[in-house]
Formats: sequence, C-alpha cells, structure tokens
Amino acid sequence: MTDNSSARTPIGRRTVLLATGATAATLAVGTAAATDTPTPPTTPVAAAAVCTLTKEMTEGPYYLDGQYVRSDISEDKTGIPLKLTLTVVDDDTCVPLKNALVEIWHSDALGEYSGFVGNNGHDEPDNGTFLRGGVLTDSGGVAKITTIYPGWYRGRCVHIHIKVHTDVTLTPDGSFTGGEELHTGQLFFSETITTRVAALAAYKVNTVPRTTLAQDSIYDEGGAASGLLTLTPLGSTTSAGYAGTLTLGVEQG
Repeated sequence: MTDNSSARTPIGRRTVLLATGATAATLAVGTAAATDTPTPPTTPVAAAAVCTLTKEMTEGPYYLDGQYVRSDISEDKTGIPLKLTLTVVDDDTCVPLKNALVEIWHSDALGEYSGFVGNNGHDEPDNGTFLRGGVLTDSGGVAKITTIYPGWYRGRCVHIHIKVHTDVTLTPDGSFTGGEELHTGQLFFSETITTRVAALAAYKVNTVPRTTLAQDSIYDEGGAASGLLTLTPLGSTTSAGYAGTLTLGVEQG
C-alpha cells in the first residue's frame, strides 16, 4: 500500500505554508497626518509570520470523490481523539480564505482506508466513508475537524491527506460538487508522539512495521512548511488525544 511515486500525477500548482502557524491579521498604519486623522489600513498581512513557498504532495491512491461535508469524520472508528484546526490563507496577501472546503482522508488504527479495506491485511466493515470528509472555512479561514489519530500501513509514516477547494456546491445529500482545487498535500505527526500513540492498545494490534518520518519517501523534513502539525495534548494522558494545528497558504487561480 505504499504511495508509488512512479504513478503520481505531476503537481503543477504551488502552495505555501506559514512557517510560524500564525493566523492572518490586519496591520493598520497609525501614522497621523497634520489633521490627526489616521491613514487607512494597509493590505492585510500575516502577523509576525513568514510565507514560505513549498511544493504540493501526492494525493496517493486512496482518494474518493464526493465525500460528506461534516465536522466529525471519526464515525465509530477506534482510536484516540484528534481535533484539527486548520487555517487557510491566500499566499500572496496572507488574507484568510472563507468558504474554502478543507477535505481530509486517512487510514484507521489498523492502517485501512474506507473504500479500500483489506489492502493492509485486515477484515473489517467498509462503508466507504469513515475517516473522510471536510468542512467550509469560517470568516477567519479556519476549518475545524474531529477525527482519530491515524494508524499506519507498510512503507508510509503516519499521515493525513488534505485538499483545499473553493467555490464548491453543497448537495442535498450532505456532500459537495464542482469548485476549484487549490491544494493537495499531506499532514504529518511528531515521531515522539506517534511512538507514544503506537504503544496504546488500539494501535498495538496493527502489527505492520511502522515507517518513521525520517524513513518516509514523501515527507522531506521541512517541518511546518511540509505539513508537520503542531500537536497539543487534550489531557494528561496520551489516550486523551491531541489537538493539531497548522496554517496553510494556497495560491488562488
């Protein structure tokens, strides 16, 4: 189930990630004129952030079109909670993008993807939707998604796939169609934290040898600029789960 680089579709779009993970803010110029009237605000820029150009990453072989628009994609899958807060901004202006659809998909604790169960050697129910879906960003460019900490499969480190779309049409069945795809990438996890998670009962049943970040063929050791999440514990134990944050800058049109 390793992502095969020889079968990848060439990526022509480019994307940036705010290396500091800071959200965009408006910087007002406070220089007063002779009348003591302040000058108008400048174009919004990122607060204390540097926009770093980076390449997109392969979507892999397990993408399925038309998934649900929903904030909780965990369904009944076993694993510790993962609460993602992903902020999307325009790479040129660092202005937040509202109503952009942030879509993710990833494997369960056993390393299986919905719609493709069995490829990691397990027999489990497959409804084609678990651990898949997305939400629209709010006025601050923020998308919040609840899921579980992913498992792993042979040849790849723990990761989440992500796409960012604009101008989608929501459908009556809770899905979406159309729009423009601005970004395809992957999110990655601290090796220290993944080692702790892998020792939990829900993940120990996955006996496939685990590929580390350093061994992975996709992750390029670029930190946040390559999709490495900032992880914060949700409680005092590993089993309480983690909050994961990242700010994505995407190139429009």
